[in-house]
Amino acid sequence: MTQQSTAPRTTRRMITVLAGSLVAASALAACAPGSSSTTNTHTGEISTDVAAAGDVTIKVSDFWGGTEGEWMDDLIARFEDTYPNVTIERTQEDWGQLTSTLNLQLAENDGPDIATANNGWSSLGTLAKGGLVLNLDPYADAYGWDDVIPSTIARQNEFTTDFSTIGSGSLFSTPVSRVSLIGIYYNTAKLDELGIDPPTTLDELEAAAAKAKSAGEIPFAYGSQDSPTALLLALQALYGTADEINDFTYGDTSVSADDIGLLEAAEKAEEWNEKGWLTPDHEGIDYQTAVANFLDGKGLFRFEYTGSLGLTDEQQGDFGYIQLPQVSGDGTVGVGAAPAAMVISSKSENPDVAAAFLDFLMSEDAAQASADHGLIPLLADADIPADAATLQSEAAGAAALGESDGFVPYFDWTSATMLDTLTQQLQMLYAGQTSPQDLVDAVQADRDAFLADLAQ
Repeated sequence: MTQQSTAPRTTRRMITVLAGSLVAASALAACAPGSSSTTNTHTGEISTDVAAAGDVTIKVSDFWGGTEGEWMDDLIARFEDTYPNVTIERTQEDWGQLTSTLNLQLAENDGPDIATANNGWSSLGTLAKGGLVLNLDPYADAYGWDDVIPSTIARQNEFTTDFSTIGSGSLFSTPVSRVSLIGIYYNTAKLDELGIDPPTTLDELEAAAAKAKSAGEIPFAYGSQDSPTALLLALQALYGTADEINDFTYGDTSVSADDIGLLEAAEKAEEWNEKGWLTPDHEGIDYQTAVANFLDGKGLFRFEYTGSLGLTDEQQGDFGYIQLPQVSGDGTVGVGAAPAAMVISSKSENPDVAAAFLDFLMSEDAAQASADHGLIPLLADADIPADAATLQSEAAGAAALGESDGFVPYFDWTSATMLDTLTQQLQMLYAGQTSPQDLVDAVQADRDAFLADLAQ
């Protein structure tokens, strides 16, 4: 377990934010279009009295390792201390392994009661449409989750029961009291060496990148062999409005791909690549190598998901985090998500106890545990260690997004194949085989085809 700091703490109010789930390089197979499967809803009386449930064992499957796994183990221990009649058996699996087998696991009678899924059509939509996870509306009523989960978060976990629409309808998963963002990390020592203050606008970021390039440094640590989309999505959030990006992602056909800041983001990515601001030969650099390169000092900045650098307590302060405001100056917009969608298996024999644990994962205790483990809290106030400089800057980014109501979902939730489309188009853009407008057109075509399939 991560050692909790004994240093004085400062309290930072975490504004409730929009959430979804962490995007990974791989995803489940797309949900098949056509008629929906039976929606599984708990029938009968709901009980929130965990102590009265008798001796119960709940199986949990998740993909959290490292500090995130320690956070989960900590909360399991606290829940079991509160309810000695409950035993939680946790299985930690590789992300790719879990997402590729979760539908099979949930179909088994002895499968997990609770699991981490990815939001969007490719994972949660598949599981819900297949009747493999419970409709959680009865538990939302029983626990008052409408007061805990704001509508911006709830949308990320909702589908209509005919599975024609994402972002409204019934709740099929819940967030946890942690958040992951897409923003910019910087190497504090390198900025100090070059006499650069942490940028507060896109113009300042570009000026810093130009100065770094002139000094022989790599402005942006990058790898585009796989999952290169963080840079594009972060830039899109600087140009598109929160409403437009949300509406497009949720299938509002009155909003087109030309309206959501994607063209400007693609043009900027192309420009930076042509200026040599990205890591040389980034086309051959995979994600893990790109992260390692940045941690080794090969680059001043990196567009990244919060928590993905795997910083130790000793590295707090070696890297800072920036959530840039929009180019227009109208507040701050950014991609943000809870790190997973928590689902309950339709085959669970103890769904009431499973729901109680999901409720606990959204509690103030869980939010404080997040901060104690160096993770950004969500849904509740938390005291962040004063000596956790990186976490302080990450929390400031989350607060800025919350204050602007500027959280937007992960863009690949738009369709079951959008992540592949974005990745392929970016790789072609860097190779000079497509244009920014072609990228935008491909995104529009992907969504149009997916919505047409859903309508059949």
